[in-house]
Amino acid sequence: MTWARSMRNLFSRLTAVLGLVLVFVTSANAQLEIEITRGGGSRVPVAVVPFGWEGASSNAPFDLSDVIGADLHRSGRFRPISADNMLQKPTSGADVDFDDWSILGVEALVIGSVAQTGENAYTVQFQLFDPLRRQQLIGYRMPASRGTMRRVAHRAADMIYEKLTGIPGVFGTKVTYVTAKGNGKNRSFSLIVSDMDGENEHVIMESADPIMSPAWSPDSRQLAYVSFEGNRSTIYVQTLRTGNRFKISSRAGVNGSPAFSPDGRKLVVTLGGEVGNLDIYVIEMANRSARRITSHTAIDTEGTWSPDGRSIYFASDRSGGPQIYKVSSTGGGAPERVTFEGSYNARPRFSADGKKLAMVHLDRGNYRVAVFDLASSELLVLSAGSQDESPSFAPNSDSLIYATRQGRNGVLETVSADGLIRQRLGSSGGDVREPVWSPFPRY
Repeated sequence: MTWARSMRNLFSRLTAVLGLVLVFVTSANAQLEIEITRGGGSRVPVAVVPFGWEGASSNAPFDLSDVIGADLHRSGRFRPISADNMLQKPTSGADVDFDDWSILGVEALVIGSVAQTGENAYTVQFQLFDPLRRQQLIGYRMPASRGTMRRVAHRAADMIYEKLTGIPGVFGTKVTYVTAKGNGKNRSFSLIVSDMDGENEHVIMESADPIMSPAWSPDSRQLAYVSFEGNRSTIYVQTLRTGNRFKISSRAGVNGSPAFSPDGRKLVVTLGGEVGNLDIYVIEMANRSARRITSHTAIDTEGTWSPDGRSIYFASDRSGGPQIYKVSSTGGGAPERVTFEGSYNARPRFSADGKKLAMVHLDRGNYRVAVFDLASSELLVLSAGSQDESPSFAPNSDSLIYATRQGRNGVLETVSADGLIRQRLGSSGGDVREPVWSPFPRY
């Protein structure tokens, strides 16, 4: 099947089953289970000592050290030692014996404590040490409540990770994705948001009709997506905190592939009339007005903004097969071809630093995730599956998430931008697809 034909089929896949349900509920158990499938060589040994506790009850309400250690482990760069192997368990800097940690070969030491200051108020304090140089690298104190303990732990892990690697951590970010369960008339679709460690799953929307192309707003407060309820494709934007949503485009024919502009005021979308020809448009969020950006008999789709908002990159088969092009976001001038390596390059997505494009690339008969360096024009294949799709950069530009196949089901994987560290996020929630990494949280 040609790419153009497959795109038309994708956008014309409508179901007749109604019964949309809007919900915003929390799952009790995480459905994403993270397994490191490829490591980046030797891991740095670190120690995250169990945090001290001062409060009315005998036990702390949350184990922050466990979450911090798990975050560092999942990064693929660090190897936390077991608490059973620790020669001491200090909770303040004055109690640290650097010789004990040097004996264990620990290169980074994290200690901390939680103190209760009110009915549901706590103070979290942590320190990061370099045992070899006998230096404190970080000392920080944060307020917390029972409901924010996990978020505080992720934030601490982000700070520790950045101090040790020079790369901002993404443990406090979220991911959205679509799951599909059942078959035939019993088929159901869910749009889900979870923490990057798979915890705090929220079902944003459930429907008997397909859900596609989720996209985060720059402030992480809204999601745009395509729903096929009512036997037609419609682009919605939904506010996560309230669950309220509003319709952006339900024009005749195709309404697809929304992506927010860097200022959050516009969406680049794919629109096509009854005849099915697809072009790139920009829709103003305030008044829903649409401005046509491309006008060609070819299939133009999957638009994404450059981080500076000046250009839109999109996939088009105007050269005979799908390749990446760029055009001014105002629609002026002819589109310029960007990719030339290989016969298939589609689904472009920018890194936050504006230096790289992620895409789906046909590699020796397999559809794989690749990264294209805009300065050098070099293309690096990162994934190893045969049907990998929907790449999305982490907000630190150092990792990507994408969908792949495991047996008959779709699963998610993450990979470092250099391809050295790969992790699989298995799910018991059915077929998982179309992941998108959130921007950094705004604390």
